[in-house]
Amino acid sequence: MGVTAFASAHTAIAKATHILATAAPGPEGDPVLAIYADAIRAAPNLRWIGYLSSTVVYGDRSGGWVEEDTPPAPSQDRGHRRRAAEIAWEAFADRCAVDIFRLAGIYGPTRSMFDDLREGRARRMVKPGHAFGRIHRDDIARAVLAAMSQDRPPGTRVLNLNDDEPAESAVVVTEAARLLGVPPPPEVAFEAALPTMSPMARSFWAENRKVASRQTKAALGIEWLYPTYREGLRAILAEESGDRPA
Repeated sequence: MGVTAFASAHTAIAKATHILATAAPGPEGDPVLAIYADAIRAAPNLRWIGYLSSTVVYGDRSGGWVEEDTPPAPSQDRGHRRRAAEIAWEAFADRCAVDIFRLAGIYGPTRSMFDDLREGRARRMVKPGHAFGRIHRDDIARAVLAAMSQDRPPGTRVLNLNDDEPAESAVVVTEAARLLGVPPPPEVAFEAALPTMSPMARSFWAENRKVASRQTKAALGIEWLYPTYREGLRAILAEESGDRPA
């Protein structure tokens, strides 16, 4: 395992059999392809590309379900940027397998509701009917490694990385507080909090969808280690306490 500076990756790309791209697109597009599209196209040994995208490409579904074969319908600028980046990566599918991973909200050690509760930043936002999924860091890694190890012909595949139980934000905050043994923060009505929200937070709450990943798990031959936020939160506490290997 080694580290190569982003600006000096030409040699590594030329030798690569597998490429996993994790950088989010900006207003100017995908930062990896902006520099390395030609090098990736010319890489002689390339067999697989994985791109970590987002479920934001599905847009607002008024609380309805989407699956891997649901057509994208982004409704925000960041969703349109993500979809444009997906399309750009899909252009390599004529020469190798391309997996588009659409990730829900990522959580794990140092990136969970526990941190917000400990630092006094947690809010128990109440917006009835607004449920969303999340995906633990370890399940992202398992899914990517499983996909990477498969021998597939050229072509594009969509994989949804989303746990099995969409839940309202307030419910997750309450469970995290229970596990920590602290009182949950007071409930805050969405309408009351809206004027103080950042643009990113507003964009998150503006859309409501439930994302299924049954096809993904079947295609990869896996089940989630943490199928709901309950198992995931308990695992984070265990890891933080040293009861579980990092």
